[in-house]
Amino acid sequence: MFKDHANIINAISSVGEIAGRKKLQKMIYIAKKISFPFQEKFQFHFYGPYSEELTLRIEELCDMGYLNEVKEKKGGYHQYCYSTSKAGADFLELYKVDMPLVEECLQDMNNQNARFLELVSTVLYFDELEKEEVIEKIHTLKSKQKYTLEEIDEAYNYINQLMKKAQLQ
Repeated sequence: MFKDHANIINAISSVGEIAGRKKLQKMIYIAKKISFPFQEKFQFHFYGPYSEELTLRIEELCDMGYLNEVKEKKGGYHQYCYSTSKAGADFLELYKVDMPLVEECLQDMNNQNARFLELVSTVLYFDELEKEEVIEKIHTLKSKQKYTLEEIDEAYNYINQLMKKAQLQ
């Protein structure tokens, strides 16, 4: 149990702050798919892969004081920003997380926008399908996002880049 909590605290700590619940979900899902040991189960949801387990774990970590959650008003909606608290940093000192290179991968992902990470995670969710089938799924399930073929190719290239970074372990 503590290992899974420590992995999440470590993930957020490694990037400093993650702005947005959707972005956090996508980053953890992508990290899991490219080989990092996150245990949360994901299903396909409105914005791509989503984990209720991860949502509950984040809530627990906020309730325990290990993560800070700040609600910011952005135009017509609220965005939640997550960072590690002092108690969370102290917890990580006690419970070492052995995930070399996760920091580099997560920092890279954190520099991407949530829309792109939604596309990348959707491509990874359907990774057992041929590329043409994945494109069809994206155009069907994500029609409101209006992803272009160039963006889809960019997502495939990005996944390959991340996998190379992750496999230098």
